Amino acid sequence: MTFASCGPIDDTVVLRLGHGLDSSHPVHKGMERMAELVYEKSDGEMRIDIYPNEQLGTERETLELLQIGSVDITKVSAAVMEGFTRKFSIFSVPFMFVNEEHMHEMLDGPIGKRVLDAAEPYRLVGLCYYDAGSRSFYTTDRPVRKPEDLEGLSIRVQESVSAIRMVNILGGSATPISWGELYTALQQGVVDGAENNPPSFYLSRHYEVSKYYTLNEHTAVPDVLLISSNTWENILSEEQREIVQEAALESVPYQREEWEKATEEALEAVEKAGVEIIYPDREPFMEASEPFYERMRAEQPELYELFTEIQELGREFTD
Repeated sequence: MTFASCGPIDDTVVLRLGHGLDSSHPVHKGMERMAELVYEKSDGEMRIDIYPNEQLGTERETLELLQIGSVDITKVSAAVMEGFTRKFSIFSVPFMFVNEEHMHEMLDGPIGKRVLDAAEPYRLVGLCYYDAGSRSFYTTDRPVRKPEDLEGLSIRVQESVSAIRMVNILGGSATPISWGELYTALQQGVVDGAENNPPSFYLSRHYEVSKYYTLNEHTAVPDVLLISSNTWENILSEEQREIVQEAALESVPYQREEWEKATEEALEAVEKAGVEIIYPDREPFMEASEPFYERMRAEQPELYELFTEIQELGREFTD
């Protein structure tokens, strides 16, 4: 399947943005806000048309379409970017952030920018990060209250080497499955559980087949907004690039507010639907993650150096 790239319609530059989320998702709302800002800042001379729900393909497929210039913008999980550059795997390191403020400081600062820039050799230009909250375990038949409870459970993960390693180290059996196939996999017992943030757990309706949600918040993997290098370099003028970049960054605070509201609403809704929400002691999970850090230090020294830099940044957010 091929798509025509952006082009002038009545002298309006139209950019096509494809992603896999539902249109009610707070990340989609962030992209809508960016599109509004682009239109306003360009006095109507630029427009972003958004195609949600994998209309233009899965995350992996839309990334490939960006690389060849057939789609202009997409949103993917930072975990998916591991397939292009190892730097993005930093977000799959468990318990890396002290709190939400620490995470935002890292994403908005020079460290976050360095990671975004690592996409450029792959014909992808990083525009900003969107908040995707913290990922926690949910299971179908038995609750997870401590790491030992993961033993013998098949847990769906994204196609991320680091996510697979993290779940396996914590005691589960990591099983990569695409997002679109996960509901059926949970329903049919192909996997015993998965891990994700509250809005995604709710909007995917996975709570219908997973009755235990353990808020251990092991990782905080943001979403990444990317534009095709072809669009960026060959189609947009310098002024238009500035408009797109400014609009993306200015949409971030709005998206974070929407995310916070969506998280609260999701937890209330799934609990009302009969899901047991578990608030475990996170310390045992953190202790069980120690082998992850040791292996990273031995096998990926550059990534471990980045990890320690982020930890150092977090010291100002500790009590």
